[in-house]
Amino acid sequence: MRQYAVKRIALIIPTVLLVSIIVFTVMRLLPGDPALVILSEGDAAFTQEELQDLRRQLGTDRPIVVQYVDWIGGLVRGDLGTSIWRSGQPVSKLVGDRIFRTLELAVLAILIAIAFAVPLGVVSAIKPDSAVDYLSRVVTLVGISIPTFFAGLLVVLLLSRGFSWLPPLGYADLWDDPWKNLQQMFLPALALGFYDMAFIARVTRSSMMEIIREDYMRTARAKGLAERIVLVRHGLKNAVLPILTISGWQFGRLFGGTVIIESIFKVPGIGTLLIETVFQRDFPTIQAIIIVIAVSIVIINLLVDLLYGLLDPRIRYA
Repeated sequence: MRQYAVKRIALIIPTVLLVSIIVFTVMRLLPGDPALVILSEGDAAFTQEELQDLRRQLGTDRPIVVQYVDWIGGLVRGDLGTSIWRSGQPVSKLVGDRIFRTLELAVLAILIAIAFAVPLGVVSAIKPDSAVDYLSRVVTLVGISIPTFFAGLLVVLLLSRGFSWLPPLGYADLWDDPWKNLQQMFLPALALGFYDMAFIARVTRSSMMEIIREDYMRTARAKGLAERIVLVRHGLKNAVLPILTISGWQFGRLFGGTVIIESIFKVPGIGTLLIETVFQRDFPTIQAIIIVIAVSIVIINLLVDLLYGLLDPRIRYA
């Protein structure tokens, strides 16, 4: 296990390096000059000398290879650079102030998804072709078909038009006002996790239907064990690996979904920061956000792989 963990952790380095090269190159190939955007703000007039001087200050006049080596060197030292638009504010502070809000939203979304999906999938599996099963399949099919941003818009539209109630938009800090924070985060988390709930429920149903037909399930019932114990201790425990696999992948995918959901529900997380910086051509901040997201997804996949060995004794990493 230790040797396997060391190898998997070592793979993080080339993965992040490859992501950094792709992101850095794409940012420089996109149309738009940050120096030009800054000087032309508010239709202000400027000279060519002022444009060249600002490019030198930002470092965008240097060859792209030199810029990348300088940036990756700072990244290794823990320096994510400085924001172009925010008066030279450190990018690490900008991202650090917002990453917790996005992480809170993603964790809450995956918890809501699992809390609804697993019972729904289990009930659907033990009662196939019943009314509950058909209802479950319809709900999961709708959940998979609706994009995340559309689910968020539907939540706001239905509550405001149907019930004349606008959900509390904005963000209250969890430590300052926990109850208000949960009120504000529940609906965006529900909209964000709806697709994941549908996907996890379908995987749970499929996995449980295979497990129910196994001989050890019939043996457990023949021993006189209660149906609840048979389903949870013998059924769900053996069906958890596919559920864990898809949940880990979905949790990593949630970081991408927060970009739109945060904008709809006015949550000042890393997603809204990314949208702002894309329009401003704030290259250092965009690169830092994508690197943080990439590292988070790699770490999530690592944790899922390591959990396999703990949940299933048959799995060995020798």
